[in-house]
Amino acid sequence: MGSFTTLKATDGHELKAYIASPEGTPKGAIVVVQEIFGVNAHVRSVADGYAKDGFLAIAPALFDRYERSLELKYDGEDKQKAYDIYGKLNPDTALLDIAAAFAEVAQPGNAQPVFKTGVLGFCWGGLMSWLTATRAATVGIHPACAVAYYPGGIGKFATEQPTCPVMVHVGKEDTHIAGEQLDAVRQAHPESEVEIYRYE
Repeated sequence: MGSFTTLKATDGHELKAYIASPEGTPKGAIVVVQEIFGVNAHVRSVADGYAKDGFLAIAPALFDRYERSLELKYDGEDKQKAYDIYGKLNPDTALLDIAAAFAEVAQPGNAQPVFKTGVLGFCWGGLMSWLTATRAATVGIHPACAVAYYPGGIGKFATEQPTCPVMVHVGKEDTHIAGEQLDAVRQAHPESEVEIYRYE
């Protein structure tokens, strides 16, 4: 359903992004932020799914700064390579690439211009969705909302203040996202637009 295009971040870095367009006028746009396995078949399927639901979806290839067009599986040598690259990741530069995706779907010259854009991500991408919500002003974007699925490491950034509504989704038995991390978010935002959902 979708195809790849090239984006340029404000620091001059060029990266690929997978874009899936809906039929007709989009309801809005969604930036889909990858796990540590690249813009692989799973991430592309998520973007395609949102396009079927009427959204313009874009998934920036955040690993292009380290190795271009990298797609990894979830086990074996690919899993080890993912963890090796994870150690190099810099949230500040990742935000520049996410901002480039926001700019792409908001360009007035696009065939399907969209001006309200949300962000969602999985694991490391979930953390980046949270940081997009809290640091949007530093990269000149205005997310309409953010959704973080099992955002690893969110507890370290719990006190940062989101600039848009946020939902966090975590499995109760997910030991990677320990309960104390979510408790830190709750304590830092007791009356804010941060909603946390935990599932059996």
